[in-house]
Amino acid sequence: MLSARAHGEGGAVVSVLTESHGRHAGYVHGARGSKLRALTEPGTVLSLTWKARIADQLGNMSLEDGSSRAAFFLNEPLKLSALLSACALCDQSLPEREVHPGLYHGMSALLRTLDSDIWGAAYVMWEIALIKELGFGMDLSRCVAGGDAATLTHVSPKSGCAVSAAQAEPYKDRLLPLPGFMIGKGFGEDPDRDILSGLKLSGHFLANWVFAHHSHGVPEARLRLQALFESSCNEAAAGLNTTSLRAR
Repeated sequence: MLSARAHGEGGAVVSVLTESHGRHAGYVHGARGSKLRALTEPGTVLSLTWKARIADQLGNMSLEDGSSRAAFFLNEPLKLSALLSACALCDQSLPEREVHPGLYHGMSALLRTLDSDIWGAAYVMWEIALIKELGFGMDLSRCVAGGDAATLTHVSPKSGCAVSAAQAEPYKDRLLPLPGFMIGKGFGEDPDRDILSGLKLSGHFLANWVFAHHSHGVPEARLRLQALFESSCNEAAAGLNTTSLRAR
C-alpha cells in the first residue's frame, strides 16, 4: 500500500505497488471504516482484488488480509519516516500500471530490512536503485574523468557519475561526497554521517532528475526523512561533544 486518499462517503482512492501491474490505483468502499483503516496505511503488505468493466477505468478494489509494517515502527520515528518516504516516492514517481518487478521486490526487501541495523544504508541504496529504474543513468563504478576507479570519493551533480580523489580535488566544492558504503567500501568513522551524505546525494538527483518537472517537487515525506536524520546526527554529535567537555 502506497497511499489512500479519502473519496466519497467512507471510501478512498488507494494506490498500491504490485509485482505484475506496477503502481495501480482503485476505489475501496468503506476504506475509512474500522475494518479496513489499518489495511490502507502506507507500507501495509496485503492481498487484493481489482475489478472494472473496462481496463482503463479506476475500478474497485477489495482488500483482504494484510500486515502493517508501520505499526512496528511507531516508537522509531526515523524508520517510520523512511517507510513513509519510500511509499511516497513510489506513489509520486512511478507511471501508473507500468510494470517494475525489480522495484517491487526491492521495496519488499527494504520493508524487511527496516527492522535491521543496516536499514539506513539499505534505504539509500534503494533510492539509488529507484533512480536507475526510472531511467536516469548514474554510474558509481568508474571515474568519469579517467581517474583511478579504486579511489572514488565524489559524484558529479550534473552527470551522476563518480569522480576519483585526485580528479575531484580541484573541484571538491562543486561535487557531491560519495560515502564508501555506496561502492562497497564500508563506513568511515561516523556511519550515520555517511548515511546522511548518501541521503543528500540521492536527494539531489531525486530533486533535479526525477521530480524536476513535477508540480509539487520532491514528496514532503522524503524531505522530512532527510531533515529528521540530519537532526538526529546533530543531536548525537552535540551529545558526544558535551561528554567530551565533561571528561576534560
